[in-house]
Amino acid sequence: ERSLPLWFCSFRSSLLPEVWLPAWIMAQTTPPTQGTTSPKPQNERLQFRLVGYPRKHNEGRVEVFYKGEWGTICDDDFSLSNANVLCRQLGFVSATGWTHSAKYGKGKIWLDNVQCNGGEKSIDLCKSRGWGNSDCTHDEDAGVVCKDERLPGFVDSNVIDVRHYNGVEEVRLRSVVPTKKMPVTEGVVEIKYKDGWAQICDVGWTPTNTRVICGMLGFPHERKVNRNFYKLNTERQKHRYRLHSVACVGTEVHLAACPLETNKGNATESCEGGMPAVVSCVPGPQYVQNNGLKKKKLKTTSTVRLKGGAKLGEGRVEVLKNNEWGTVCDDRWTLLSASVVCRELGFGSAKEALTGARMGEGMGPIHMNEVQCLGTEKSMWNCGFKNITSEDCQHVEDAAVRCNTPYMALENSVRIVGGRTYYEGRVEVQVGARWGTVCSAGWTTKEAMVACRQLGLGYSLHAITETWYWDSSNVTEMVMSGVKCTGSEMSLSHCQHHRTVSCQKTAAKFSAGVICSETASDLVLNAPLVQQSVYIEDRPLHMLYCAAEENCLSKSAASANWPYGHRRLLRFSSQIHNIGRADFRPKAGRHSWVWHACHGHYHSMDIFTHYDLLSSNGTKVAEGHKASFCLEDTECHEGISKRYECANFGEQGITVGCWDLYRHDIDCQWIDITDIKPGNYILQIVINPNFEVAESDFTNNAMKCNCKYDGHRIWLHNCHMGDAFSEEAERKFEKYPGQLNNQIS
Repeated sequence: ERSLPLWFCSFRSSLLPEVWLPAWIMAQTTPPTQGTTSPKPQNERLQFRLVGYPRKHNEGRVEVFYKGEWGTICDDDFSLSNANVLCRQLGFVSATGWTHSAKYGKGKIWLDNVQCNGGEKSIDLCKSRGWGNSDCTHDEDAGVVCKDERLPGFVDSNVIDVRHYNGVEEVRLRSVVPTKKMPVTEGVVEIKYKDGWAQICDVGWTPTNTRVICGMLGFPHERKVNRNFYKLNTERQKHRYRLHSVACVGTEVHLAACPLETNKGNATESCEGGMPAVVSCVPGPQYVQNNGLKKKKLKTTSTVRLKGGAKLGEGRVEVLKNNEWGTVCDDRWTLLSASVVCRELGFGSAKEALTGARMGEGMGPIHMNEVQCLGTEKSMWNCGFKNITSEDCQHVEDAAVRCNTPYMALENSVRIVGGRTYYEGRVEVQVGARWGTVCSAGWTTKEAMVACRQLGLGYSLHAITETWYWDSSNVTEMVMSGVKCTGSEMSLSHCQHHRTVSCQKTAAKFSAGVICSETASDLVLNAPLVQQSVYIEDRPLHMLYCAAEENCLSKSAASANWPYGHRRLLRFSSQIHNIGRADFRPKAGRHSWVWHACHGHYHSMDIFTHYDLLSSNGTKVAEGHKASFCLEDTECHEGISKRYECANFGEQGITVGCWDLYRHDIDCQWIDITDIKPGNYILQIVINPNFEVAESDFTNNAMKCNCKYDGHRIWLHNCHMGDAFSEEAERKFEKYPGQLNNQIS
């Protein structure tokens, strides 16, 4: 009815997945000023949060919690003054800008025509139409961009930002023994404050202090240090002591969160009865030299993992229960619990405990809720938590973490130049003292992914093999060729490459390049649906002309007695979800899409999925010749609108939160098993097999099922997604003469 307010309807973003930022605060407020039409009770407390699809923690769509519902603010009459009021309520000192037209996605609308002077303590003290009274559409939600500086005294349980606490900004280790090895795991502790770097007096220093320092530096554990060795070395040097007493309990995620005694003035040179604090840390297995066996052991035994993160040490938290991976609900998710996860996985303490599926939504079960760790546990499974029910949580509430990781200085040996932005350009690497280009022969998404990760720029959107339009550098020498990466390396130098440069096209315009992106798609197949929908059909040849034209039948069909006879087809439905943080778009532009008259639409990808039937030893015995695909949103999660469709030469892709369903009765949605004998087989489906389009996780692109065929019927069981595909690819990684496989040193 027309009398229903606009906020009554529930909407979610039609463009982007809804995620929460960890920056929200409850604010005590007083009655609104004259001009509002729905006064708020004096004793009610408002909550504020930033949501949407943020690049950073200090920007997003503003939402207000009122009368049990989260709602947005319309951008009518919105101003920087409004943004300043909201940013202060979110714990930031001020605003640097604001956004309109639902840039960060869409939601409910609580307030409209808000007009602040800028000095109000709460948004409800500003003039407006009143709560729930709006003539806006949901395309007019306002967002804010806050100055990345916290108000003094602001505390958030999910993010550590301590630049204004106790004067401590950064911590580093200064090694007294010259070394080129990274990371530095032992040395004198130095803290950065506004006047520079200084030391800590170690009188009363405890192992729990060391644990906090190591966690900040990206290390999971501490160890004893030879204090006498450092005492002799440090006696010859002058020191400036800023801290004289540190009393950490060991669970703090930052030194500034510990009780500290600082000098009231500048740093002093005296540390009576002591010396500079020295610590020694144990690196995680990812950062240990010759760590192949340790990494493999960790991978096979761990029941916790991170998914969907662009950098090592960040991602959606997933746990293994009953042989099935599932996610963790973000209720009561804090830095203490996040730090337990980080240390368990071989990193330091947590920088951020992310809520609201900031690292993408998972699939399958949600195993844990209301995780409450003390911070001393060895595993998240040792923490208190509640079992989940479907009513408690959904995947929009998946918890994630950003962990402190050791500084490796990897970004110093690679750069990209010539691009329009710092996210794109020709790749140049440093080999010894020389900077040079990389041969683009064999340069694929996997290699480009490593380059973007090494630069700290996220994922590779495109791997470029001709960079003539970026040719603006004086560097023309080629210093690296034959680069082959698995995609998980931290640096291009850790990938296989030629010992000496060998490249057919050595001109600078043919060197390797990248276009990086902070976000990427992530495709996952619905494995249970394959198992539920499988069946055999004997289809007459006279109904397969279109399929034969598109090469969807096995080779023996060419010699069949057309139009008589039939082909035996193994049919199943294929439902492919995009659970990433960016839409999956075809690599080819619309100009190169191919029209298929039989199916009446354009195909945007030559190879999108492989359907294979394998023998028990892995030999391919039959395949689905599904040569071309069109991509579209068949269905989406509640509140997300479809954006892509194949009809009428429409845009093609798969929106975040949507899925493309190829039903079992669609042409070519099969494997031709006419020539297959009865027996036990493996059905394998691989999405995006050639890695043509960037994804945040390629290890979940393969599905395998055990398959039994008696000549008349077929049974599938144990259909599952797994990491086997990536491991298998790594095992089959061919080395050839002159190729070198470097390890982290």
